[in-house]
Amino acid sequence: MSLHTDPVLSNREIAAAGHDNLRGLDDWREMDPKQQPTYLDSAALDEVLTDLRNSPPLVFAGEADVLKQRIAAASRGEAFVLAGGDCAESFDGAQADKIRARVQTVLQMAAVLTYGGSMPVVKIGRMAGQFAKPRSADMETRDGVTLPSFRGDIVNGYEFTEESRRHDPERLLKAYHISASTLNLIRAFTQGGFADLRFVHDWNRGFLASNPGYQRYEQTAAEIDRAIRFMDACGADFDALKTTEFYAAHEALLLEYERALTRIDSRTGEAYDVSGHFLWIGERTREIDGAHVDFLSKVRNPIGVKLGPTATADDALALAEKLDPDAEPGRLTFVTRMGAGQIGESLPALLSGIGDRLPHVTWVCDPMHGNTITSNTGYKTRRFEDVMAEVEGFFNAHAEAGTIPGGLHIELTGDDVTEIMGGATEIDDEGLRRRYETLVDPRLNHDQSLEMAFQVAEYLTRRQ
Repeated sequence: MSLHTDPVLSNREIAAAGHDNLRGLDDWREMDPKQQPTYLDSAALDEVLTDLRNSPPLVFAGEADVLKQRIAAASRGEAFVLAGGDCAESFDGAQADKIRARVQTVLQMAAVLTYGGSMPVVKIGRMAGQFAKPRSADMETRDGVTLPSFRGDIVNGYEFTEESRRHDPERLLKAYHISASTLNLIRAFTQGGFADLRFVHDWNRGFLASNPGYQRYEQTAAEIDRAIRFMDACGADFDALKTTEFYAAHEALLLEYERALTRIDSRTGEAYDVSGHFLWIGERTREIDGAHVDFLSKVRNPIGVKLGPTATADDALALAEKLDPDAEPGRLTFVTRMGAGQIGESLPALLSGIGDRLPHVTWVCDPMHGNTITSNTGYKTRRFEDVMAEVEGFFNAHAEAGTIPGGLHIELTGDDVTEIMGGATEIDDEGLRRRYETLVDPRLNHDQSLEMAFQVAEYLTRRQ
């Protein structure tokens, strides 16, 4: 399967795609898109976008189609989606050991969920494209100096200087190349034997053996080993255990970047955004008549929409009609982010209002963004107990409504950071100082991620 990479489409491809479909890919430009960079050098931007339009795809349409089938299974309760990774990737963080640790953590969580919940886990990384972050204000002031806010490495730098905070279009191209190298490494890890489930113990190497999650994971790994040895004695074929599917996802925030990486699939004449397999629209940009909703309605990737505590059933139904008019299973995922204090009221009301009208939609819980606080020591953080309370509320609401809790969408790192308070390691307010490394939002560390996985595996067991 080949994908056309020339910005000037051939007559054959125009005929296959249809003039209206091609023109529709640029309708968002007339809709005053929110959260977009302000580039002062339009010529430099045009040059970068031309380079991107002529660059090879980062992912392929066929891969996105397979992911859509996997997410569809989650909507029916036949699989569980696990999406995890950095809140915002950094250029400096695109190192082999850091990428490996994030992949390891997702693989370990998936092993716990698969074994405990007795169902396949769809593994998705917030990786190879999650470089941009929406901001509540365009400008930031420190000590009387006002500069543009940090919007992620794909837009500007974190250092508080005029040069660093300038919106630089060259960063778009750098993000593309780093995404390509990250995807290459992820594919090597997941297809080259690293993810072989028969080596499930090896995934713990490099993590602190003193952590409670390490010990509990080793017990689960031993049980998996025994199960595999039993199946081996029965003559089972273990080819399926040697590799695993691992997909890339990010928020489709910068529309110039996403548009430049949109291609026409030569199989179908349909448009796919080949910057990632799964793309989502954030809570700040989900207006039904907004630019982001319009653009993603025109591409065929599986997509998600974040829904906060103010989202209504009418909002959800309108988004489903706009983004998934054919009610295609696996096409649309709603990612709820209500907050621990509101999910017990907001999510049941939302599900009740929708009723049985969206059985094809997959419901996923983001327990991170609704639970952000500022610690007494001034750190942007979250309490692990609040995060888990929202996860529990998510499962309870779906049990009450008779709907399917289809997955988790979390911010995590494989590093031993101290950014979220609580958990078995009991990180307190002062403990945040030890290894607070994030430039944007706080992330679960490796041990907290495993602790979550064990608890969620229990919820999955109860659901069966």
